[in-house]
Amino acid sequence: MSQAHNFHRRRFLGAALTLAGSGLTGAALAQPVRRAPAPSIPPSFGPIRQVDAGVLNVGYAEAGPAGGPVVVLLHGWPYDIHSFAEVAPRLASAGYRVIVPHLRGHGTTRFRSADAVRNGQQSAVALDVIALMDALGIRKAILGGFDWGARTACIVAALWPERCQALVSVNGYLINNLERNKLPLPPQAEWGWWYQYYFATERGRAGYAANRRDFARLIWRNVSPKWNFDEATFNRTAASLDNPDHVDIVIHNYRWRLSLAPGEPQYDGLEKRLAAGPVIAVPTITLDGDSDGVAPATDGTAHAKMFSGRRTHRIIPGAGHNLPQEAPRAFAEAIMEVAGYAG
Repeated sequence: MSQAHNFHRRRFLGAALTLAGSGLTGAALAQPVRRAPAPSIPPSFGPIRQVDAGVLNVGYAEAGPAGGPVVVLLHGWPYDIHSFAEVAPRLASAGYRVIVPHLRGHGTTRFRSADAVRNGQQSAVALDVIALMDALGIRKAILGGFDWGARTACIVAALWPERCQALVSVNGYLINNLERNKLPLPPQAEWGWWYQYYFATERGRAGYAANRRDFARLIWRNVSPKWNFDEATFNRTAASLDNPDHVDIVIHNYRWRLSLAPGEPQYDGLEKRLAAGPVIAVPTITLDGDSDGVAPATDGTAHAKMFSGRRTHRIIPGAGHNLPQEAPRAFAEAIMEVAGYAG
């Protein structure tokens, strides 16, 4: 954290407000001017950059000084880079170089080959992050994420610790084990994962393809019951779900998790290592929202054995599943705190 403060502060994101204008006549001048309230326009990123990285051409946002300590922020589903629209400027103003990529199947990220398998398995997504770091000349970064992004960050931290300076993971250790995933959960937990079973059917694929925006809105409300997002905020992210590969990636991801769809053979070695439950040794902060509708907050002890380095766990009041967007200050502070752990 002290290193980051050696860099000049620079803000990258901002909210734009448009006020309704009024044409005033003589009669109108006699009365107090009543202006329409400013519309709610959420903060957004500037122009999205593109770079060839592995099998993808990745769309990503960047903030902060080019020479600052690097932070890579990874979103989940059904979300996009705007989950970090208020986290990124906080980190940028503290001197960090912040990279926020669209995961495969989201936003402006595209496969470089029309013949590439639209694969959503965990090791493939993690390798996308390594490829992006290589393409941008980033040797090592602090990684932070939630949902798919937290799983991806955990995998990089576990398998390639030389590329991960420190980790912030929402909901703890999220690396998938396919054999463990075959075991039934208590009914309440299974109910929370209802969409996985829907996606296992062709009706589910067709339904998601036809109604992905309504589907995403339903998920947002269910997993973040205290988050009063507005339509402008939702629509900004929902546009990223129109990616031509989105449905294929999402359906494959959830079917693969339930062993209903195969992965690609080139990832078998990595998946074998991940199934063994590799311990994460890098400094870590894990976060839970106390209003998460799919992953109830815990005291963090269940995952303690999966972290061998310094680790802090905390619960964020009022936050749901999309914790960085619901509690941006808490998430940004966790990134800066864990940077201090790493020295």
